[in-house]
Amino acid sequence: MGQVIAVVSGKGGTGKTSFVSHVGLCLAALGHRVLCMDCDIGLRNLDIALGMSDCAVLDFADVAHGICTLEEAVVPHPVQSDLWLLTAPTTLYDPVDREEFRAMLAKIRRKFDYCLIDSAAGLGEGFLLSITDCDRCIVVSTTDPTSLRDAQRTVMELSHLPRGRVHLVVNRCRKKLLRSLHQTIDDAIDAAGLPLLGVVPEDEDLPLALGRGVPLVFSYNRCAAAAYRNIAARLTGQRVPLMRLR
Repeated sequence: MGQVIAVVSGKGGTGKTSFVSHVGLCLAALGHRVLCMDCDIGLRNLDIALGMSDCAVLDFADVAHGICTLEEAVVPHPVQSDLWLLTAPTTLYDPVDREEFRAMLAKIRRKFDYCLIDSAAGLGEGFLLSITDCDRCIVVSTTDPTSLRDAQRTVMELSHLPRGRVHLVVNRCRKKLLRSLHQTIDDAIDAAGLPLLGVVPEDEDLPLALGRGVPLVFSYNRCAAAAYRNIAARLTGQRVPLMRLR
């Protein structure tokens, strides 16, 4: 049975969608069957991050409501084999309830090794739906105090998950900024109160890659791309040292 991993954040702008797309691509490159699922109803953009803009017609609500099958709704990635996208609806006239979502996840687990859910930012209905019956949860935060405070608040909503199933990713780290603020990654870990899964440095090539519709891990071999590969390896159980910011 596959794993369902919800990727959440207490606020927008932490890089959650980029994280889902790039780690999903890296897991697929390791030979795993991966589904990247957008759960941000009305504001979906995971397709853009994956270089699959407007490829999907059917969405997860269609699957949950039984309008179509899972196989009909998922769209294969045009370049990376073993990776599929299940997008979110642009509008939701008939809300998906928790039981429908749970039943859909059961089908996903039988078909895929990993399902990465790109949750809506904040703690609203999209967030609550994405953490329904997930096996693990990754909280993505930056190092700024407001993001860390929101991460703390998010952790409080994840108390139903067993110890060791919730992890922190510190994203968009800039070493010079950390020095000027007299902060360290340890401070971020302590503030969020979570074990660290990985650190992703700020990368100036990321906006360029998104603008071109080509994921960073395909076009560039910089620190952020290496960080995503390391995190994907850790998710599969490999022991990989944490990246040192330079």
